[in-house]
Amino acid sequence: MKAGLALWLHSARRARPLILATCGMLVGFQVLFVLAARSIQEFSTFDRLAALVPDVLRQMLGPSFLTMLSFQGIVCLGYFHVAVIAVLVGMTIAIATEPAAEVETRLLDLILAHPLARHWVITRTIALLASSIALMVFAMMAGTRAGLLWWIPGETARATFGVVPLLSLNLAVLLLCWGAIGLVLASRAHRRSVASAITGLLAVAAYLVDVIAQVWSPLRPLARFSPFHYYNSLRLILGSADATHDMLILSGAAAAAFLLAYFFFSRRDL
Repeated sequence: MKAGLALWLHSARRARPLILATCGMLVGFQVLFVLAARSIQEFSTFDRLAALVPDVLRQMLGPSFLTMLSFQGIVCLGYFHVAVIAVLVGMTIAIATEPAAEVETRLLDLILAHPLARHWVITRTIALLASSIALMVFAMMAGTRAGLLWWIPGETARATFGVVPLLSLNLAVLLLCWGAIGLVLASRAHRRSVASAITGLLAVAAYLVDVIAQVWSPLRPLARFSPFHYYNSLRLILGSADATHDMLILSGAAAAAFLLAYFFFSRRDL
């Protein structure tokens, strides 16, 4: 146990600057989204924004369209904005593929030269993955809460923030699922770049499939295999999504992937 904790601390120290920088950026983004929502509300420009949205996007969003262009929708924009999701998934993949980097640099030979069971390499990565995701999502929540406390009246702030914890939890489970997929590939790959690239391409493909399936019905059966299909952020804000069902599916997929990572790494030739 002590050796495993030491391994986790070593990895956490290496990842700390990047994780803290990402958390700072996320806090800033969330505060800015609150400020943007307040400005739009003050100038009553929500209706004018709605008129600028293309019909294709209206069709894709369906009933969630008005939710996205509401005060609460703008405040929570960071929880489903493509750029923010891309950064979070990218960070998750970078953390999850650390075992492949250790194989590539031969650092793993030095690690396993100590009295340390091989499974601790995967256990360490899962623990670092979970703690990093929790920290990043908590930073987003803190930024949203701080922005609401600074600029929005008390009752409106409480009502707006009400959906954020559930939204954050669903996002965290989504990221954990992508981390698990990256860890499976890292448990087999000899180079971090290979594991990261494949996981990143899978993430992009899965996102595009989920988006296109919303306007092209023949693709909808395939969209069920995309983890993004189980993160219905706008419907969560609207209150019409079954978050428990979605999170159970994502958690089950992540657990299965973690077990595969243990299995592959225990049998690979190092």
